[in-house]
Amino acid sequence: MDTFSKSDPICVLYTQGIGNKEWREFGRTEVIENTLNPEFVRKFILDYFFEERQNLRFDLNEDGTFTICHKTEVVKNTLNPVWQAFKIPVRALCNGDYDRTIKIECYDWERDGSHDFIGEFSTSYRELSRGQSQFNVYEVSPVPSLYQYCLQVTLLSFLVDIEVTFLDYIKGGPFYIWLCCSIIVPCYYCPIIYHYCTCFPGNPAQPTSLHYMSPYQMNAYAMALKAVGEIIQDYDSDKMFPALGFGAKLPPDGRVSHEFALNGNPQNPYCAGIDGVMEAYYQSLKSVCLYGPTNFSPVINHVARYAASVNDGSQYFVLLIITDGVISDMAQTKESIVNASCLPMSIIIVGVGPAEFDAMIELDGDEVRISSRGRYAERDIVQFVPFRDYIDRTGNHILSMARLAKDVLAEIPDQFLSYMRTRGIKPLPAPPPYTPPGYPVQSPDGHPLNTPPGHPLQTQI
Repeated sequence: MDTFSKSDPICVLYTQGIGNKEWREFGRTEVIENTLNPEFVRKFILDYFFEERQNLRFDLNEDGTFTICHKTEVVKNTLNPVWQAFKIPVRALCNGDYDRTIKIECYDWERDGSHDFIGEFSTSYRELSRGQSQFNVYEVSPVPSLYQYCLQVTLLSFLVDIEVTFLDYIKGGPFYIWLCCSIIVPCYYCPIIYHYCTCFPGNPAQPTSLHYMSPYQMNAYAMALKAVGEIIQDYDSDKMFPALGFGAKLPPDGRVSHEFALNGNPQNPYCAGIDGVMEAYYQSLKSVCLYGPTNFSPVINHVARYAASVNDGSQYFVLLIITDGVISDMAQTKESIVNASCLPMSIIIVGVGPAEFDAMIELDGDEVRISSRGRYAERDIVQFVPFRDYIDRTGNHILSMARLAKDVLAEIPDQFLSYMRTRGIKPLPAPPPYTPPGYPVQSPDGHPLNTPPGHPLQTQI
């Protein structure tokens, strides 16, 4: 920006791609003329993706245009067209600014694409919300050289449909998402010396093991854990995660357990952040012996017991299971999922290794709703993905993890909303915007309010 003379600034928003990391223009604000201290009015409306890390960049320059929000279909061979009704989010139309200018342009369609501009008129959301009335009959300003007669456009109908979104619940808070991490691994034989376990899926000290602890890169279990955890931990206030292992012989007596704390502390299985979970995972590989059978139902029932104690919508539980695909208690697992489908919880299953995952696909239930003993799951709560489908061929592990997180977390918001809607649980009103200490909070009528106790987004995993 030229600081020696006044400018006409405009702000341009760029978004960054996941794969190639290229920046692409997303949108532009209005132009603020003759100022070095612009206060832009237009807000950028982006789709929110729970499962992605979304990087943004804002640049300033001196160009400005309207943004196209919608194009109607072409109505041919008539001077009195009636266009079909269409649906558009209010945020895309005016971003909640009911008085923002909305410009409508009319064109005479041409087959070769060189459509003739007929004219235009302006209105606002507030005017359109009056519906069909004398306020919504508009004179179109024609191009004098092309059209010598007066043109009118009449609004026939206007309906506002309020859709509750995942973000409405997040903004309404306080709301808690609990992430439970579980690493389930099979093992059919284990010698008494725990540090030299040589059974499938192999000794963690050997490169052939899925749990191989390489000094140069993470194994598939660790990459899956980090990929999902680093996204979902942003919805946590204290970032303390319960991490459990299922399927191992524990020291000192070799007791088989399908529910043990990865950090070795059964009274407090919580780990500090995803890095703490990964450290506990690595340490457990050195202290326990992986052992079968591979049972899923204990971990599902473990989380379900906590979810069953919450029925007011204030908490939601996400169980992350990382497995090589072998399962020993299929019937019990299906029953556990059917029972849990009426609770505030979702299950993410990440398959690692080269095995076939037919059982995991059945548990996913995308094609056929899972059932047990004649009972069908109330809703779909399981999302399964095989990690091998997301591994970058060039060896870019960061890209592999980003791709995995994008798909494995994609269904969580819809699963969450399906539970809330079936229970009739509405989001709480959003609290006032955060105000720094020392600044009075103002209500809409101008009276000061008490400062909220903390940031309005208070979540815990």
